[in-house]
Amino acid sequence: MNRLSIVLLSGTLLLAACGADRNSPPPQATISTPARDLNVNTSFQAQPTAVSDAIVAEADAEYLLLTSVYERIAPSVVNIEVVVATSDDELRQGLEDGTAKGSGFVLDLNGYIATNAHVVSDASEISVTFNDGYVVSAELVGADLFSDVAVIQVAADTSHLHPVTFATAAVRVGERAIAIGNPFGLNSSMTVGIISGLGRQLPSAELISNDITPGFNNPSIIQVDTDINPGNSGGPLLNSRGEVIGINTAIRTESGIFEGVGFAVPAQTVRRVVPQLIETGQMEYAWLGITSLAAEEGLGVAALAEPLNLPVDQGVLIDTIVPNSPASKAGLQGGNAPTTVRGVTVCTGGDIIVAVNGVYVKNMDELLSYMVLNTEPGDALTMLIIRGNDTFELLLTLEARPTGVTSIPVVCGG
Repeated sequence: MNRLSIVLLSGTLLLAACGADRNSPPPQATISTPARDLNVNTSFQAQPTAVSDAIVAEADAEYLLLTSVYERIAPSVVNIEVVVATSDDELRQGLEDGTAKGSGFVLDLNGYIATNAHVVSDASEISVTFNDGYVVSAELVGADLFSDVAVIQVAADTSHLHPVTFATAAVRVGERAIAIGNPFGLNSSMTVGIISGLGRQLPSAELISNDITPGFNNPSIIQVDTDINPGNSGGPLLNSRGEVIGINTAIRTESGIFEGVGFAVPAQTVRRVVPQLIETGQMEYAWLGITSLAAEEGLGVAALAEPLNLPVDQGVLIDTIVPNSPASKAGLQGGNAPTTVRGVTVCTGGDIIVAVNGVYVKNMDELLSYMVLNTEPGDALTMLIIRGNDTFELLLTLEARPTGVTSIPVVCGG
């Protein structure tokens, strides 16, 4: 299965006996000898004094907070089990339908539940188990493989439905990050860590599942050190108030289990995507049509400003322009001169996007995040551009992101 697919692992629970061996000899009687006969110091040994209730309460404050979050939010988190139907080609190969598990959380009293698209997008049957053990079938409302967000719906009595609350404040590195889900099928499990990074990008679930050349990345991804394992996919990532700050989505691993780095789709993206999925069953994104080198690989404007003598140290240096794209039609220019920087060939000479509609962007992630959260196909963007020694504004009309993209040209000067 692909990196973002649910991986089911089974384990054996070993119970250790705590009683004595029945065949062992009875304990031998001991004879008490007065301490004075053994020359032992019989001075009084004071017992440790218990700390005050105030100190105990202070020490347990964090655990009381976590207990409160769990007791309030666990009823909102569900276990999702799907039957994945095989294709005709797979049937001819003798493969059978399979099952997979993930997590989700209740959105409202209409029975809408959020989860990951990669959990349910290929499901022929979906079953939902609530925290109280109630089981009900669900229908797929819509799935967006780009953001890896999906919505399913159940017909359940409102007594089973406990909607979550989404956070509105921006998250910060170092803040507490709480995950509740069903790792390895263990229902209603909580793990705790911190936000360890922000502004990551992940390849879309569609690109991974179809094994095609990555062209569109999911921006503003939250990185956590909270334990996330197979089965946690689709469950909520929470702050200390019990508010949803993201959907647990993926891990970076070589073993298939958590190795210290997990990722979650941010709440802002979820809140943007879910209403469209409920309304139309799909999400349509605006498209610009440029590529830029990855800042995380040391090839962003901040890292290239000095070696390339760029006039700014923030922004998006355009690498290539996709033919017949909005960027191409508006007259944006890509790089035209291959240059070696720290042993890497960089396509230099392209336009630098500094701001969009008056909002300054530091890198490609911020540009993508702005577009995902604030624009739709047909919207006009006013872009602040630096080209050589000139600074000017350029008007561009966005189009709908094309489907079925299998590659993006990366020819310098092409």
